[in-house]
Amino acid sequence: MNLSDPSMTISSSLDGPILVALANAGKPLTVSQIATISVRGSEIGIRKSIGRLIEQGIVTATELGNVRVHSLNRDHVAADIPTLLAGLRSELFKRILASLDSWKVRPLYACVFGSAARHDGDSGSDIDLLLVRPATRSEIVAKQSNAPMKAALDLGVTAVTSRIMAQSNLAIWEESVDRLHDEVRKWSGNPLQVVSISSIEWAEHRRKKTAIYKNIVADEVRLYEETATSVIKYAHEDAPS
Repeated sequence: MNLSDPSMTISSSLDGPILVALANAGKPLTVSQIATISVRGSEIGIRKSIGRLIEQGIVTATELGNVRVHSLNRDHVAADIPTLLAGLRSELFKRILASLDSWKVRPLYACVFGSAARHDGDSGSDIDLLLVRPATRSEIVAKQSNAPMKAALDLGVTAVTSRIMAQSNLAIWEESVDRLHDEVRKWSGNPLQVVSISSIEWAEHRRKKTAIYKNIVADEVRLYEETATSVIKYAHEDAPS
């Protein structure tokens, strides 16, 4: 699926992006405004296509003074189709969240990053997903023993304030990640690329402001976040970053 233009899933014509633009706008738009927010199509091409959509009744045109504006006719029997297309990206993220929420060992933090988060991926792009899992006790001890004193104390705080994973659950975690690869491929047609790291590894990336950390937080779309007192589930792509 082209996450920057979900309408390509069922139509390569300009009708798709025009209808998605109108569905997302929630207000009347001029042809120029549609051309500005549409992911593809010139103003001339959009002007030609919108005439046909008006004839079909799914788009209405209204004269406001000297300006003609266009709206999605939400009473049309086909109006649900562009509305669904406009929400495909959010629906994919919701399905990923629902899958994570069902895991026996749930992540402490999950976010989509990269092209899927930036709206500029295509049908061949990976869907990049960061999954931060609880660290095992042996991982915490090993990290602390090799870290400077302040870093070791920080790691200890991270361990105390988050869940600790039993060593025996590592295999269960990896099986869940493998299953998610298959699910995302079925839901979207896109390959899933997972960055799976422990909570202490992620804490170290945050502390050092590494290139990986900066790359992820630059455009992340949060899906799931466990704090010391609660679990926050972001059910849509407009979650704070």
